[in-house]
Amino acid sequence: MKMSALFAPTLKENPAEAEVISHSLMLRAGMIRQLSSGIYNILPLGLRSLEKIMNIVRRELNHADGQELLLPALQPGELWKETGRWDIYGPELIRFQDRRERDFCLGPTHEEVITDIARKEIRSYRQLPLLLYQIQTKFRDEIRPRFGVMRSREFIMKDLYSFDRDYEGLKVSYQKMYDAYSKIFASCGLEYIAVRADSGVIGGDVSHEFLIIADSGEEKVMRCPKCLVASTQEISDCPECHAGMEEKRGIEVGHIFQLGTKYSESMKAYFVDQDGKEKPLIMGCYGIGIGRTMAAAIEANHDENGIKWPWNIAPYEIIIIPVKLKNQAGMELAESISQQLAHQGYETIWDDREVSAGYKFKEADLIGFPIQVIVGEKALKNGTLEIKIRSNGKRIECTREQLVSVIKKIKDELVIL
Repeated sequence: MKMSALFAPTLKENPAEAEVISHSLMLRAGMIRQLSSGIYNILPLGLRSLEKIMNIVRRELNHADGQELLLPALQPGELWKETGRWDIYGPELIRFQDRRERDFCLGPTHEEVITDIARKEIRSYRQLPLLLYQIQTKFRDEIRPRFGVMRSREFIMKDLYSFDRDYEGLKVSYQKMYDAYSKIFASCGLEYIAVRADSGVIGGDVSHEFLIIADSGEEKVMRCPKCLVASTQEISDCPECHAGMEEKRGIEVGHIFQLGTKYSESMKAYFVDQDGKEKPLIMGCYGIGIGRTMAAAIEANHDENGIKWPWNIAPYEIIIIPVKLKNQAGMELAESISQQLAHQGYETIWDDREVSAGYKFKEADLIGFPIQVIVGEKALKNGTLEIKIRSNGKRIECTREQLVSVIKKIKDELVIL
């Protein structure tokens, strides 16, 4: 891919409407553009990062026996009336009537829809446990959309629902998801904390929030540095090691709930157990904000020059930057290096634009390519290339012949599987 062909309309100045750094940098790096309040167009760089997060999510959930499906965003109001949430959810629920004056809503979540599937399709204990998930657009009419994709009216979310025959089974499913979430956020290259939390309007007796550690986080978290037990101000857990607590700030990106029979009872979702008796399905639900995770990654990984993407979720991995090359041979060398690395499986862009070296470096830092390969006069004279690692600013010189092995070593140090 040539930089001149990349649709990434970057901005030099911080946008006035941006309240947090992730919003500012996503606008400046050409990842998003606002369509209306709380509604964003996701541009190519933003979509590439979102897709990488979604692929990590799919990998871990599939490994934990999750099965992906896709549920309608448009939901009939009668399902929400069965659970009582039509009246209690609040003005955030976007409601309207169709031409036949039937009530509908745009789904902020899908407990009712998935429970409707379960009550129609799950008949026997032999079909349990069952874990179903989707990655889909959700809608909430936020009273004050803010922070870019962090709190918007339309957003991409992963929601998984577990169905078990008893509470022991629910605990197993819940632990599977707890472990999967830990792997997901670690694989995204993010420092996270899991804390006990309030279940809110979703319901249930037990829930945990997953928070990305960032100085700009809205939530205050107390964590023991020794045993890593953590709690919010609302939910207090006393660490057994008595080593004291340190304060951290976090951004919520995931929430898991043990629902029990809250929805299965109200919607009459029953199965026949091994003893021949009809019993309500025991449910859990598990959400991850995909866009919030991307924004939180930026909040946790940036400097004054731009984004410092973790390798696994960077839109592109490597940019090749030719500088001070006034002849065709130099540009051809840069393109050849890009093609060489692409053949090795790396996602590369080479900056073929006729702009100053300083401009190229500023945009490379702003967008946050994990590795910059600088092709200068030395490359033509003696084959020497310079590599810059965005996350730590370290620079390494190597020959063209050494390039692939050096980048492999850098990747091995940066990537979390």
